Amino acid sequence: MQPTLQDRAILIVEDEPMIAMDVAQAFERAGAATAVTSTLQNALILVEDEKLSAAVLDHMLPDGESSPLCRRLEERGLPFVVYSGVGDMHGPCALGMQVAKPESPSVLVSMVAKLLEGPPARVPPHNR
Repeated sequence: MQPTLQDRAILIVEDEPMIAMDVAQAFERAGAATAVTSTLQNALILVEDEKLSAAVLDHMLPDGESSPLCRRLEERGLPFVVYSGVGDMHGPCALGMQVAKPESPSVLVSMVAKLLEGPPARVPPHNR
């Protein structure tokens, strides 16, 4: 049974067009709205969308690695999956769920659905 992500918005950050399309289609089949970008610069703008529920991101992007994006997702209390061929993550990206490429997009959907069902989002330190 496929999880439902109705009324959820998922940011997909992937520089390989075919992978990005496959991942976006899998999330859309599960009912999610998607925003797709291939650059860190655009992702740092899209991450500010108040409707955003979660993100799936590649670590190595054409304009830099995704640590600033991981940091911002963590600050906002948004769950994220780092879908990358890079080995062990360090820094802010280590806080996300790690999935090694290649993996089925349906597995990514299931992981994000589980993250969204989990405990409430953490309150960022500056709001405590």
